Amino acid sequence: MDKNNKTTPVNSTQVDETKGVIKALLDGRNVNHEPDRLGTLDDESRIKVLSPGMMVFKRFVRNRLAVTGFIILVFMFAFSFLGGLVMPYRQDQVFYRTEYTLKDFAGATFNKEIRTTVKDGCKFPTSAYGKMILAYNEGKREFKSNDSYYKFSVTNDDFFQITELRVLSNVTARKMLYLYNDVDGFTMSAKMKEAFETAHKAGEDSFEFEGEKYILVKEGFEVAISKEQEVAIGSSLIYDAYNAENSSIVNSYGFRLEAERAMAEDKQSFSFDGANYLLEEGENVSTIYRLDGDTKQPFVNVSKMIVNAISPDVFLPVEFKNTVLNTVLNRENKFTYVHEDGEEIEYTLNLVHETYNVKRMTETHLIDMYHMPDEKHLLGTDMNGMDVLTRLMYGGRISLLVGFVVVFITMIIGVSVGGVAGYFGGWVDTLLMRFIDLFNSIPYWPIMIITGSVMDTMEVDPYTRVFLLMAIMGVMGWTGIARVVRGQILALREQDFMVAAEASGLSVKRRIIKHLIPNVMPLLIVQGTMSLGSIILTEATLSFLGLGVKFPIASWGSIINAASQPYIVNNYWFIWMPAGFLILLTVLGFNFMGDGLRDAYDPKMKR
Repeated sequence: MDKNNKTTPVNSTQVDETKGVIKALLDGRNVNHEPDRLGTLDDESRIKVLSPGMMVFKRFVRNRLAVTGFIILVFMFAFSFLGGLVMPYRQDQVFYRTEYTLKDFAGATFNKEIRTTVKDGCKFPTSAYGKMILAYNEGKREFKSNDSYYKFSVTNDDFFQITELRVLSNVTARKMLYLYNDVDGFTMSAKMKEAFETAHKAGEDSFEFEGEKYILVKEGFEVAISKEQEVAIGSSLIYDAYNAENSSIVNSYGFRLEAERAMAEDKQSFSFDGANYLLEEGENVSTIYRLDGDTKQPFVNVSKMIVNAISPDVFLPVEFKNTVLNTVLNRENKFTYVHEDGEEIEYTLNLVHETYNVKRMTETHLIDMYHMPDEKHLLGTDMNGMDVLTRLMYGGRISLLVGFVVVFITMIIGVSVGGVAGYFGGWVDTLLMRFIDLFNSIPYWPIMIITGSVMDTMEVDPYTRVFLLMAIMGVMGWTGIARVVRGQILALREQDFMVAAEASGLSVKRRIIKHLIPNVMPLLIVQGTMSLGSIILTEATLSFLGLGVKFPIASWGSIINAASQPYIVNNYWFIWMPAGFLILLTVLGFNFMGDGLRDAYDPKMKR
């Protein structure tokens, strides 16, 4: 033994203390024989502390930005999916407001034209009417229109009796020679020809034969032998029936003819269709009564004023028309009329170009557009009269739903393609990566704009459009996920646990499902969370451009589309600002949460 190495003697007490410390440590206690706060290796509390999931959760909770993002997203989901259940309105419910405005009710004017009533079974075209007025202004009483000859007589300057001369035969008369050309199967007898020739030689305009009168219309050497028949009457008087049921009788040719003849001949009564009528003429208004025994009932009012309601469904009583006429004659501009239901309404008259516009205060239901925020509509109403807050809630559903569905589609396609490329490698990897490069060369925004325009042209249903939009966005956005998954699996494939799994004889399917996918899931969760914000922004941009979600379905992007009009931006902040604020908060929430999950899964990324 080396003399420099001295051995210190150990007594029995020190040996006992050392044995006690070792035993205490093995029993999970410290040197003071108290329970060790770290616990034993198989202690349950120690296992919980060392759990990877718990470590990720603790790191996430310690990240204030991540917690803030999580709180924002919880609020957004509650606002969108629960808010619509609480709100009493539908997203497409239109609100109206009631206003009282002075609107046109009727129009009145004095008639200065000759209005014709055509006999049943006869025709008097508009061209013939124009020729008649022209002949009247020239002092003539005969005219020709569309190969037909007409005559008319005028009584009191406003009662025209119009007859058509039906040509029976056209005769060419040259000296003592007469050439007859009968029309429509009519045949002139020798005696009728003799009567015509006698009248023609005498220079007469008509002749009678067998009790019938025939009219001669001369044009040079041509003479038309015609027979006269009534076709229409014309008058400047206006007939207004007291009852709408009698309008057909009042407007008939026979009634008008008898009434006009009675007034022209200053008669007090006339008969028509088995009924007797009494005529009482006034200075401006005449009244025709229908006699029923000893009683008389007002039947029709006759004047020169036309009073018609603006709405064709409204029948104006004669009393109302007389009130309008008297107001005009008295040169007043307003009157009060009591209707049959007892309602007393004040009317005003406004003269515009010889027409009196009869106006009254009318209750009008208008779409309540751009209603300012109040207790009923906390954020007002939009340009369609819909509650903005309700549409924001339902719009959040669409925007969030689009984001999650698109992420799900991109994950399915990206994980499938990237997983196959990364696991098998070789020519499979090369082929799939070149396909991804080719797919990435397709311009994203032009494709989305063209697709939106095509759906507009095809007038795709708004709900179908949402699903097509999600599918197209998902199909166009999976390549980034595929590249990330491929790179991760290429790194995991060479790890010891994968070599051990392959050596143990596990199938390819089980190796991918049980070992690769669980190790890739944290990355996918982070990637998906962070891409949700950009997808929501993309949908909002498409809807803002009018290529995404369409009316009446709401989305935050379609709501903010109102900001495309400068007037709305300057005057109605509550239309577009809340939607923009919700988009901002949601995107920030997803970004904060994505960053927090990334730092929680891989703390080294934070350094």
